[in-house]
Amino acid sequence: MRPYYEKVTVPAGFSWDLFDRRLPEFPFNWHYHPEFELTLTLNSIGERFIGDHVASYGDGDMILVGPNLPHAWQSRAAADPARPHRALVIWFTAEWVQGLIGHNPELAPLGAMLAESARGLAFSDPACSAARSRLLALVDAAPAMRWLGLLEVLLLLANDAGRQTLALQGFVTAASVRDRERLDRVLTYLHAYYGRPVRLAALAGIAAMSESQLQRFFKCCTRMSVSDYLLQLRIGRACSLLLESDRPVALIAAEAGYRHPSYFTRQFRAAKGTTPLEFRRRFAARE
Repeated sequence: MRPYYEKVTVPAGFSWDLFDRRLPEFPFNWHYHPEFELTLTLNSIGERFIGDHVASYGDGDMILVGPNLPHAWQSRAAADPARPHRALVIWFTAEWVQGLIGHNPELAPLGAMLAESARGLAFSDPACSAARSRLLALVDAAPAMRWLGLLEVLLLLANDAGRQTLALQGFVTAASVRDRERLDRVLTYLHAYYGRPVRLAALAGIAAMSESQLQRFFKCCTRMSVSDYLLQLRIGRACSLLLESDRPVALIAAEAGYRHPSYFTRQFRAAKGTTPLEFRRRFAARE
């Protein structure tokens, strides 16, 4: 797992940075940074983790993450296996965008969107479709046109009435390097083994804490209990499997870490407001 704190460097002569990421897969990388991040995911299917929110993503997914909000993407499959997973990632600082808003009243609509991004923002399908071609055009654009293009995209997204906030609760990043390393170790273990029985004693050993200390530490850093975080991981994985395959619910429950299908169904209904089969049918009906 990469460092919990990610250092983002904007190249000299630029106001912000764009990274065209192409990989055989997107590995889980739970991290945060003080910059805003706008990510367009292409040719990739998997789960994304924004603060305490876990959900499936697919081709054309677009997310705006505010400063210091932990986030990660983890791919499961490529929409076209012959092509790599791709993500256009844009980083810009609060100082840069707030400076623009402060000196240009026409840009005031950006303010509300940026404030909402503290919880992470997902945009509507029409907004994503309209912004997609514009973002792709930025990859090879000259610096001045790239600058103008990003501003156009941000204004388009700021006027998206269908955007949705994601994280129910804000995250607090661990204060010290030692605490970040502890949290990294615990999260790495949870994301690797959530499909198996997870013992609090094992997590406490990984963090070099007592069980009660770990529970307090984890909730302070994530605003969630260990069990609630594990629940979101398992339900997120189950959602992905339900949407990607027609496998029986019992098999999906087992892969997501549930020994008893009936208990899985109860937890799924509590988290999503519907049964696993109805969740699958609703998605299929939109195809």
